[in-house]
Amino acid sequence: MNEPAFVDAAGRSVRVSNPDKIYFAERGFTKLDVVEYFVSVGDGILGALRERPTTLERWPAGVFDGARLSTRQDNRGDAFYQKRIPKGAPSWVETARIAFPSGRFADEVCPTELAVVAWAANLGTLTFHPWPVRRADVDRPDQMRIDLDPQPGTDFADAVRVAGEARALLHELDMDAFPKTSGGRGLHLYVPIEPRWEFTEVRRALIAYGRELERRMPSQVTMSWWKEDRGEKVFVDYNQMARDRTIASAYSVRPNPRATVSAPVRWDELGDVEPDDFDIATMPARFTELGDLHASLEARAYSIEPLLEMADRDEHDGEPAELPYPPDYPKMPGEPPRVQPSRARGATGAESSP
Repeated sequence: MNEPAFVDAAGRSVRVSNPDKIYFAERGFTKLDVVEYFVSVGDGILGALRERPTTLERWPAGVFDGARLSTRQDNRGDAFYQKRIPKGAPSWVETARIAFPSGRFADEVCPTELAVVAWAANLGTLTFHPWPVRRADVDRPDQMRIDLDPQPGTDFADAVRVAGEARALLHELDMDAFPKTSGGRGLHLYVPIEPRWEFTEVRRALIAYGRELERRMPSQVTMSWWKEDRGEKVFVDYNQMARDRTIASAYSVRPNPRATVSAPVRWDELGDVEPDDFDIATMPARFTELGDLHASLEARAYSIEPLLEMADRDEHDGEPAELPYPPDYPKMPGEPPRVQPSRARGATGAESSP
């Protein structure tokens, strides 16, 4: 065990235990490298997290071949999600109380200064998952997050093509978005919105948006929750706006061998970049040159009323008012049966057979 290191995080000294521990064997990156990376993009990562309840995705043993994330079904993984403030946290690590879909409550880490990010990185946090709300009102999102998720047979280039039409649709609604790579094959578009509506309403707006995008690009976009029905398309994950569902923040590190990061990008460069262009070695220089491309995300907040009107029209025209929620959610009002289409067809066939 090597001696601890100390990192200056915007004026507060943060202890880094076992700084030489390898976190990314393929690249040789250590725990200290990860902590120093977050400090180097400090204004950006703090801008993405400040005053937001944040789930920590912790990889305390680093990323290695065969490492896996614990799930609800199997908690024996090498990494895990920390949804409550860890015991022994410093007094300057603040919290926000949030309610889960089950009705239970938790006090989540709520970053207010860069030292909180460095402290969490020392605990093995690679990816930060902030809620789309502020601590002042944890029930009304101030961001509508559009997750363009390429399905098997598609890739980042397909997500970029869809993103162009996605932005055109937003412009028709007098809205705009701030893009970033997911750190993998996907793209995230952040739309700043007025914090007037609760999660169910913002999710309904996103469903309407995704349905219109699917109508415009039927061979390239899908809104099907069930993987077996998606095909080789880009899935608009409308459930990212369900309560307690979060997206990796801008500047978060992703647990893959390259140590890629979720990178804010300009619209005019989307066609020229690849997700692997952005990692903990390359992002600091880009950040020094360009600054935080999401710094003005909060300069304007849009109304989602045009999308809610679109949702009303869809329902009037016969579209279902609701779509399935994730499997760990309680049954929601108006939700259709949470059954895979193939199983539903099989059950129907069995009932109709002699």
